[in-house]
Amino acid sequence: MKVYSTADLRNVALVGHGGTGKTSLVSALLFTAGAVNRLGRVDDGSAVTDYEDEETERKISLQTALAHLDWKGRKVNLIDTPGYAAFVSDAKLGVAVADTVLVLIEAVAGVQVITERVWGYAELFGTPTAFVVNKLDRENASFERAVAGIRERYGRTAVPIQLPIGAEHDFSGVVDVLGGRAYRFAADRSGKVTEEAIPATMVDDVRAARAALTEIVAETDDALMERFFEAGELGAEELLGGLRQAIATRRLFPILCASALHVVGAQTLLDAIVELTPCPSWREAVGVDPRNQSEVRRPVAEDQPVSAFVFKTVADPFAGRLTLFRVMTGTLKPDSHVVNPTRENHAERLSNLAVLQGKQATPVPELHAGDLGVIAKLKETQTSDTLADTARPIVYPRVTFRDPAISFAVTPKSKGDEEKISMALARLIEEDPVLRVRRDARTGELLVSGTGQLHVEVALTRLKRKFGVEAELHPPKVPYLETIRRRVSGVEGKHKKQSGGRGQFGVCVIDMEPLPHGAGFEFVDKIFGGSIPQNYRPAVEKGVREASERGWRAGCPVVDFRVTLTDGKYHDVDSSEMAFKIAGSLAFQEAMQQAQPTILEPVMAVEITAPEEAMGDIMGDLSSRRGKPQGMEAHGTMQRIRALVPMAEMLNYDAALKSMTSDRGSYTMEMDHYQEVPGPIQEKIVAKHAAKNQERAG
Repeated sequence: MKVYSTADLRNVALVGHGGTGKTSLVSALLFTAGAVNRLGRVDDGSAVTDYEDEETERKISLQTALAHLDWKGRKVNLIDTPGYAAFVSDAKLGVAVADTVLVLIEAVAGVQVITERVWGYAELFGTPTAFVVNKLDRENASFERAVAGIRERYGRTAVPIQLPIGAEHDFSGVVDVLGGRAYRFAADRSGKVTEEAIPATMVDDVRAARAALTEIVAETDDALMERFFEAGELGAEELLGGLRQAIATRRLFPILCASALHVVGAQTLLDAIVELTPCPSWREAVGVDPRNQSEVRRPVAEDQPVSAFVFKTVADPFAGRLTLFRVMTGTLKPDSHVVNPTRENHAERLSNLAVLQGKQATPVPELHAGDLGVIAKLKETQTSDTLADTARPIVYPRVTFRDPAISFAVTPKSKGDEEKISMALARLIEEDPVLRVRRDARTGELLVSGTGQLHVEVALTRLKRKFGVEAELHPPKVPYLETIRRRVSGVEGKHKKQSGGRGQFGVCVIDMEPLPHGAGFEFVDKIFGGSIPQNYRPAVEKGVREASERGWRAGCPVVDFRVTLTDGKYHDVDSSEMAFKIAGSLAFQEAMQQAQPTILEPVMAVEITAPEEAMGDIMGDLSSRRGKPQGMEAHGTMQRIRALVPMAEMLNYDAALKSMTSDRGSYTMEMDHYQEVPGPIQEKIVAKHAAKNQERAG
């Protein structure tokens, strides 16, 4: 495998809404460059970067994948990312290590909701960005409409540098506005191209497009602007140099055109990538010295101390942990001595270095600054970690994600798999940092949290395929709480038992009162004198605490109350800690009957992003879920609603939002506070709890 210098590398992430053709375009580029001998197709499962069983079955990308090709002596690393809402967070990892982002726009639908999300990722990392209007061969496709939508949302600095030849089914080639030549592609999907003069019907359009491009390029540089005013135009070299600089500094966003399925525009897109987009040295590598927390800046060059950033981990049941990384600085070799400063300087032994073509790994002797690669079986290193030279450590910023939107309870199908499922889920979390797994302390359930139901379902499918563990998914139990609304005094708890020999005797008297929300449980000892010996009083508290955790009305923990121990009785022979613990429990139960117990439910802060036309349905649906809107604001072409909604009403929201927005909406939610459950709903909760108890008893 050839080793490439930093100057000859191009790292390109393809991002966009689901269905815009990212994986198909990667396949077309690989085929055009001769990196593969046949054109991969998503429909028949032969696409290089959709290689997992779940991806070929569902015909969508579920994770970020790598491929590479050689074009005119340059190595182009292609980072294929998912575009469906449940998995698009993984695209953030791909953008983090890219030097150029290609945002794919579907020529019929135009700018869509996930377009907004992935554009935000490119903005966050300050990555040069271009647009590719894809699927121009489709019925009702319109390059002009797509460009208008892009410019409406992202401004006039989004400029076409190519124009399509023909429209819809007659789309057959592109015109290079910069070079002033036309390129017509064969209709047999071979990717073969013929260079020719610009069609006469397009001459005026191309002249206007070049004038618009020249004007925008001139505006990005004072010297070019002065030259433009003097001469009324820019020379070919000036225009090319200015365009490169404007793209690298995010002052201009070129728009290109393609039909990935028919391999139209693939060659001209590759030409643009190697001629116009920056190599990895276009910006510095910026991190922190872990020894003193000072900022470190290094050129992205081969002669710098070696460092690498891990952007993805894959749990392979056969090869073990696969670590995907970008060499940030220096030259990485199998004998490089590196440590992981994010894991207490754990020394990592590098075995064979490789590059990935989908799932196929090809060994390489070394990788230079800016290149992407994979190492197998690192022991401690995980996603977002840094590997660095022992003597010159550095830590790069971690990639962070939104908290998961929804949680589901997971149980193994086989009773003996409880421990196995926990270990397998831990492996899955390594490769999907958006996934969360935790044991709910109140309900005892094992909860798996993700961006949506599909995200969690796919995780369980992977669990079975990779680790042989089958699990069932259940809606989680809502972690209701109980509390009291009224103060009660002088409540007695008495435990007396005589059955021959030493008996059991303990009496305690308590007051119980409500506390503010969030205060928890307080126990106050106000006994003066020896009505209960000092060594038995903690047993009363323990009895109250344990009884409160079992609940009163609906089996939910009782919170936000204070118990004051005021009096009691004991027996020199028959009293014991156990007797007073039982007495405390009985006193608690008696007090709960008098203290007006009630049930509290968790309320979630929900943020929904959806198209304007769906707002009426969404607001009506929120009202039916007992939601309280907190505000609405425009977010690009979308609307964003903030609301407070009881968690119990959000358990099936994923499917409902998809239906209301035709899968164009997304949402996040996080715990906000607890509030009292309305009376009629409380009765249902209590009845359900009683039925379960009866079922267990029967």
